[in-house]
Amino acid sequence: MEVTVLAAQARKEQKKGPARRLRQSGFVPGILYGRSIANILLAVKNDELIKLHKDKKDHAFIKLIIDDGGKKIEKLSLIKELQVEPLTGKFFHADFYEIDMKRKLTFDVSLNFTGKAIGVENGGELQHIKRHVTVSCLPADLPDHIEVDVSALNIGDSVKVKELKVSDKIAVLDAPDAAVASVAVIKVVKAAVVEEEVAPAEEGAAAEGKETAEKDKEKEK
Repeated sequence: MEVTVLAAQARKEQKKGPARRLRQSGFVPGILYGRSIANILLAVKNDELIKLHKDKKDHAFIKLIIDDGGKKIEKLSLIKELQVEPLTGKFFHADFYEIDMKRKLTFDVSLNFTGKAIGVENGGELQHIKRHVTVSCLPADLPDHIEVDVSALNIGDSVKVKELKVSDKIAVLDAPDAAVASVAVIKVVKAAVVEEEVAPAEEGAAAEGKETAEKDKEKEK
């Protein structure tokens, strides 16, 4: 399992004024909570949270190194929620949840599709129906992703949740018969050609115009 280190400071005040001043100084107010600990008010650097989010590590395990008046506290956690200001897009508040390594948790794990489906070579289209699945396991057993080989899929075939290859220490919670990927026939939509019919009156007018033009040419001669 991947762990990212994040420095944090313990804070005492939780009113709006101190929180606003924290944001103005480049910090984001936060809180750490869990089943076996009392809530700890935190402040983390806004730049560090932006980097975590940019590197897509805000869903990974985070080891918080908390400075509590010179005393260092280490806590393994997950970010449960990152609140964002609607107008500015800046982080407003961060919620961290302490991880108990001996207790199973529910996680979303991304699917990594590999191989080129036979059905695609035969004119079909590979469709990714699910990009992740929900699993239950101990934190230490959590995979970074789940490999899905689609090479054998022909047109009309699919890979179902129950066919995913995972460790016996991991329980996939999605419906077993739900498809995660399939190869479908490409639908070709033919454009309808509409021929415009010339109305009888328009035909007469066109003929009359042609006759007049010919008479004008005769006069010029």
